[in-house]
Amino acid sequence: MSKETQSHSALENKGRNTSRHLAKRYASERRFIWYTRVAILLALSALVVLLFAICSRGYTAFVQTEIATTVFFDELKIDPDGNRDSAVLKRANYTGLIKTALYKQFPDAETRQQKRALYKLIGSSMGLELRKMILADPSLIGTSQRIWFTASDDVDMAVKGKMPRDVPETQRRLSDQQLSWLETLESADQIRTVFNTMFLTTGDSREPELAGIWGAMVGSFWMMAVCIALSVPFGVMTAIYLEEFAPSNKFTDLIEVNINNLAAVPSIIFGLLGLAMFLSLFGLPRSAPLVGGMVLALMTLPTVIIAARASLKAVPPSIREGALGIGASQMQTVLHHVLPLAVPGILTGTIIGMARALGESAPLLMIGMVAFIVDVPSGPLDASTALPVQVYLWSDNPERAFIEKTSAAIMVLLAFLITMNGAAVYLRRKFERRW
Repeated sequence: MSKETQSHSALENKGRNTSRHLAKRYASERRFIWYTRVAILLALSALVVLLFAICSRGYTAFVQTEIATTVFFDELKIDPDGNRDSAVLKRANYTGLIKTALYKQFPDAETRQQKRALYKLIGSSMGLELRKMILADPSLIGTSQRIWFTASDDVDMAVKGKMPRDVPETQRRLSDQQLSWLETLESADQIRTVFNTMFLTTGDSREPELAGIWGAMVGSFWMMAVCIALSVPFGVMTAIYLEEFAPSNKFTDLIEVNINNLAAVPSIIFGLLGLAMFLSLFGLPRSAPLVGGMVLALMTLPTVIIAARASLKAVPPSIREGALGIGASQMQTVLHHVLPLAVPGILTGTIIGMARALGESAPLLMIGMVAFIVDVPSGPLDASTALPVQVYLWSDNPERAFIEKTSAAIMVLLAFLITMNGAAVYLRRKFERRW
């Protein structure tokens, strides 16, 4: 065989080997693309299932069942002297008026146990609602009024279909007689469902039908205000110093390494730090949004610094060189030219850091914000809780109605987080400049 023939055969073999390697490489690339598509599909499916499970359980918490009955505001029981003194009106037995109206409508409730079961059809604090009505309008005394009362959590669950009625009495919280009274009220159009304003306007309660998230929302607001006031200025100033002014030496390298490490520290560690420093050492009030905001600021600070440094680094060097070339000082260059161009990225990183802080519960548990707080806080020093902690508290309650309240609170929290992340994307697209 001649040398030309051997060389030609070698080239053909080499070409076939190259083709086989290319075919394997392309096949591997196609498999990788399909693997990533399947992974994304599985992730999206899991997310859809999670959101469906939360929404299917929680959307009913935004409506509340009410029961109507006619109440006679007996003057002899409310204001026997007829002076309309507010102190006397406050001491009246309004719960007895409701019981009298229910007993009059259902005279078959004869024994004390039956009467107690009948009164459990409505919320336990409806007497306070009647007192508010009389104090606001004393002219109602001596009249009969058809009033809609908030139903108890068991009745609410039964009306919404969350509590089956066709199971034995031992397997449900409502007795057969209570179900009979409920059906009578439904046939008489004395049952309705309305938007649950109390869920969004009241604080926490031991009674599920009265529990709301307003106290937790206000507490989260004060914590975020403290967190932003502390983390954003210090974070941006630290980023400016490290990126624009700090010399390159071992000390600054050590600071950068520690900042990156702090960004990966579990959030509960910051809670332990807050417990040891702010509560034990400095004696700050327990369960206060001020302490919670300071703890979240420590946790968010590394994220803000890293995002701000990345935004400053993304500004082209020509901006700095041009400003310095026309006589601007280094401080003027940073404040008047570099920082305005880096603001969109800084805002994006800050909002994402705040969104992470808003969803944290572990550090707040360590500083005592897990306490049962009924009153809505009026300032950062008042005892309060937060939305994630409220979800944790309600998830531990045995009542069936708290399950939908927990899911509804998660829906509200997710709405805030999605809004904050959406704002971050919007700000970046609106103000970002391409070089």
